[in-house]
Amino acid sequence: MEHGTPGTLGRSAAGRIECRSVRKTYRDAADGTEIVALDGLTLDIGAREFLTLLGPSGCGKSTLLNILAGFERPDSGKVLLNGVPIERPGPDRGVVFQDYALFPWLNIQQNVQYGLREKGMDKAESSAVAQRFLAMVGLSGFERRFPHELSGGMRQRVAIARALVSGPRLLLMDEPFGALDEITRDRLNEELLQVWTSTGTTIVFVTHSIYEAAFLGQHVLLLAARPGRVRELVPVTLGTPRQLAMRETAEFVALAGHLRRVLETC
Repeated sequence: MEHGTPGTLGRSAAGRIECRSVRKTYRDAADGTEIVALDGLTLDIGAREFLTLLGPSGCGKSTLLNILAGFERPDSGKVLLNGVPIERPGPDRGVVFQDYALFPWLNIQQNVQYGLREKGMDKAESSAVAQRFLAMVGLSGFERRFPHELSGGMRQRVAIARALVSGPRLLLMDEPFGALDEITRDRLNEELLQVWTSTGTTIVFVTHSIYEAAFLGQHVLLLAARPGRVRELVPVTLGTPRQLAMRETAEFVALAGHLRRVLETC
C-alpha cells in the first residue's frame, strides 16, 4: 500500500500550514454590528508538528480551526495546506469535536470504516483498515459495541480513529477531551501522543487547559482576546517520550507559569 494512504500505520504525508493576514468577521444576530473574530493572523505550522492553541473565550480558536477545516473561509488573507489554498472541507483533513459526533445506529467498527466505504473501498479491506486503527487507539475487542455502550473516553478514541483512518495530512481537534474526567483526560493525552508519533500527522489541538497545552504541544500558540491575533508562539522543549510525571518537573512548572502569565494579559 502506498505510503500515507488509508490504513498505513507509518508516518503520513503530513500537512504544512501557512496563514497570512487572515481576517474573519461575523454579524451580530441581535443588532447587526460587526464582530471581528480574527484580524491579521499570520502563522506557520510545520509538517508533522503538534501545535496546541490557547486563548480566552471568544478569541477565535474555533474560528481558526473551522477555516483550516474548510468549513468557513476568511474574509481576507490566505490559508494554505502544503501550498494549496484551503477553500472547502476535504479528506486531507480530519476533525475531532468534543461531542464525538458518532452515528448511534452503527457499531464502532462501522463508524470508523464509514468514510472508507463512502469512498468505494470494499467491505473486507475497509473492515481490516478500521480494525487496525481501532487497535491503535486501544479498542481491539470492542468492534461490535455501539456508542451508547462505551464510556466517554472510549467514544473519543473511536472519533480519533475515524478521523485518522483516511490518512489525513492534518488532524484538527477542538477541545476533544474537555468533557472528560481528569484521569481519563490524562490517559488520553498520553495515548494521543503515541498515535501522533505513529502516524506523523500534523495536529492542531484547541484546549482551555494550560497543562494540557504544555504537555501535548511542540509549540503553544496563544491568541489575544477579540479580535483574535497571535499573542505569542511558545516553543516547548520537554523531552520525548512525554510522561505525566513530567508535569512535576521545574521545567514544566515554569512553562505552565509563563503560559498563565501571558494569558492573563491577553
